[in-house]
Amino acid sequence: MRHPGTIGTPQGSVISPLLANIYLNTVMDDWASGWRMAQAKGDVIIVRYVDDAVFGFQYESEGRAFLIALCERVEAYGPKLHPAKTRLIEFGRFAASNRSKRGNDKPETFDYLGFTHICAVSRRGKFWIRRKTNRKRLRRRLKEVKAMLIRRMHDPLEVVGKWLASVIRGFTSYHAVPGNMKAPREFYTQIGRLWIWVIRRRSQKARCRWTWERFYRLQRLWLPRPRLAHPFPCVRFDAKYLR
Repeated sequence: MRHPGTIGTPQGSVISPLLANIYLNTVMDDWASGWRMAQAKGDVIIVRYVDDAVFGFQYESEGRAFLIALCERVEAYGPKLHPAKTRLIEFGRFAASNRSKRGNDKPETFDYLGFTHICAVSRRGKFWIRRKTNRKRLRRRLKEVKAMLIRRMHDPLEVVGKWLASVIRGFTSYHAVPGNMKAPREFYTQIGRLWIWVIRRRSQKARCRWTWERFYRLQRLWLPRPRLAHPFPCVRFDAKYLR
């Protein structure tokens, strides 16, 4: 028995992102920009994608004040912030050193848009934000590819190879960022293992004929090896004033 919904939008529906952008543009974006201009004395960074947002504050006191004000603002319009996903953490260039002086552990991490963001230090000793692919996102994507491979088990190898190549290129173009090449390489390896597993299941003869040496030739023919797709943010967003 079905009951028509009267509140919210269906999870994963096409209209949900559009309505979220329209709603949050008024409830959150415009209001947060005004709060930053009127209340904040330090730097404030606002990043939002559909219904996920990250706010960065130079001073902890302003971050706590903003969180209280944001909760009141959103609840005034009906919805509520997710209690498990909404939190205030110490993050940034001086987070590790400040926490070390107080005897605390390493800075907390946070997940955003499929990446786990980590306070890290480069080989030259400079601070940078390392992004690692969320393990749940990786496992879920591999599970989806496995299900599709089983459906296409008896399709021609050329057709399946072209499809898998597009899957790997899509994953690499998003996740192949500096400091995160382990995830695209793991994805590439697991795709190969899933493919030969499906090929060998086509028949008893295929199980005997398809050795790893033969499959490696097929893999080199169709599956592109992952390569770094994005430079460091300081290079990508570098801007110079022209005089």
